Formats: sequence, structure tokens, C-alpha cells
Amino acid sequence: MIDIVLLTFLVVVGVAIVRVRNLLAVTMLTGIYSLLVAILFVLLDAVDVALTEAAVGAGLLVILMLATIALTTRKEKVHAARQNAVAFVVVSVTGAALIYATLDMPPFGDPEAPAHVHLSPRFTQDSPEEIGIPNMVTSVLASYRGIDTLGEAVVIFAAAVGVLLVLGTGTVRRRRRSEDDGEEAREQP
Repeated sequence: MIDIVLLTFLVVVGVAIVRVRNLLAVTMLTGIYSLLVAILFVLLDAVDVALTEAAVGAGLLVILMLATIALTTRKEKVHAARQNAVAFVVVSVTGAALIYATLDMPPFGDPEAPAHVHLSPRFTQDSPEEIGIPNMVTSVLASYRGIDTLGEAVVIFAAAVGVLLVLGTGTVRRRRRSEDDGEEAREQP
């Protein structure tokens, strides 16, 4: 029952994010959405993913969006309806493809699922000898999923560099604008 309530809240917040034009409100709604997703991950026993979602989605992302809003404007520019229709079609096709891909998955909690039959026994039985780390969660994240963890770190680093470049560009433009305004004021008698 709580899963259905959380999913309902996610849909409501997602629709609100799309409908609201005030970027400050959108930023706060994005943080709420990330926290709801983190709670859902906790209920699915994916605590490590929930922690990452809470830290990056509700923490870092909201801070970066607030910093960007401080350098730009609080209102969204409205685009032509044609662009919105194209975006809606792309999102709908992608969503349909993702739903179609899930039809081949085993039911949730199926004890005969490949992850329970092949992966879990191997990790629990062979991990201490193969890796030499007694904590199984650490051995899985650091060794078996090491490339995945490195990829996540690279994505976060690339996002931070991109935001810093955008924020730096805005600062340079404002500085140039203020210098140009100062020169114009000096030239006028």
C-alpha cells in the first residue's frame, strides 16, 4: 500500500514539475521528487542507491539549480507548442520502449530469478576468498561493481564541471556587462 502512495506522490510531483513556470518552485519540487525516489529505493532494499539518490538528487542537484537560478532568472521562457509536442512524442516513445523491456523481466521477488539463482550464491560464498574483504557489500561495490562505481563518479564529476563552466560563463558575462556600462558612463559628459 505504501508503494502505491509513494508512486502516486511521484506522479503528482512530476506533473507539478512540468506545469510550474517558477524555476525556484521547480527546484524545490525536484528535491522532493528525489527524496520520494530515495524512500522508494529504501523500501526496495536498495539502501546504497537510496543514499546516492538523496545525496546527489536532493542535495547536490538542488544546490546547483539554486546557484544557477541566482545567476539567471526565476521564470521559465515559454517555447513554441510545436517543440513541446515533439518532446512529448520522444518521451512517450522512450517510455513505451522501457515498459516493453520490463515485460521480459522475472516477477519481483521471484526466488528462481537469475540474480537469486546465480549471482547471490556466488557473491555470498566466493566473495571472501576472491576479494579478501570480509564485508560483502563493500566487496561487491568496490570489486565486482568497481567499473560501475567509477562510471558514476565520472558522471558526477562531469556534471559538476559542466555546471561550473556554465556558472563561470555567466559570471564573465556579468563582469563584461558591468565593465561596458562603466565605460559608457565615463564616455558620456
